[in-house]
Amino acid sequence: MYKYFLFFILINFAIDSNAQNISTLTEKQIAVKNKQILQKNSWFKKYPIQNVGPSVMGGRVVDIEVNPTNTNEFYVAYASNGVYKTTNNGQNFVPIFDNQSRITVGDIALSTSNPSIIWVGTGENNSSRSSYAGMGVYKSENAGKTWEFCGLENTQHIGRIITHPNNEKIAFVASIGALYSKNEERGVYKTIDGGKTWKKTLFINDSTGVIDMAIHPKNPNLIWACAWERSRKSNQFKESGQGSGLYFSENGGENWTKVQNELPQGSYVGRMGIA
Repeated sequence: MYKYFLFFILINFAIDSNAQNISTLTEKQIAVKNKQILQKNSWFKKYPIQNVGPSVMGGRVVDIEVNPTNTNEFYVAYASNGVYKTTNNGQNFVPIFDNQSRITVGDIALSTSNPSIIWVGTGENNSSRSSYAGMGVYKSENAGKTWEFCGLENTQHIGRIITHPNNEKIAFVASIGALYSKNEERGVYKTIDGGKTWKKTLFINDSTGVIDMAIHPKNPNLIWACAWERSRKSNQFKESGQGSGLYFSENGGENWTKVQNELPQGSYVGRMGIA
């Protein structure tokens, strides 16, 4: 069933802190020398990188989405400072999400069939102490001029939003869920009416959410979801667990099965990514 879709998976394994040894002075000196050699020989020197902005922002960049019908127009989402838009290939940016109830962002998505429709999932998708919760999903139908709140306010942190390639009313939200506590607003949510109502189609447990998703561009019945079990306390971060894994749907996200073959399993499987 996988021959229709080529995907790459990145998996973080949790490593016990007791397994980490302190580097010696000699090892540190060798590491610095090797870094200098790599920098000197790097082919990236031939391709200088220019910062195109925005120059004033907050937090990490969590996503960039480009309008496929006009590549001079794209959107940049920040972990703690909303969404910015450029219409001139990055020469200027304007904030378009500042007046919403939450400006912490986990992911943004442009509708594949109608790029004037923008989805924003609030609540940063990383899990550091500075990763602040959001309050659900927002949608714009006019390229960011106005916004509509679409619910899912208790998801807190949203990992990914994907859209149906042919139907602008269908979208999927991957909810990671609360960071510091257990909750059941985790998993995959599906809408078939443009965000008016949602159906939770994948739920694993109250400590495991979904961090990433992908949909087959030519056969939208085939969907993949990356589950991630994690929790944070004031003095501890649990970054893996039995709930983590890859899930697959063959009927448009209505039902899911866990992929077992040839993938790591167990309590040391952590965050995954798929594309």
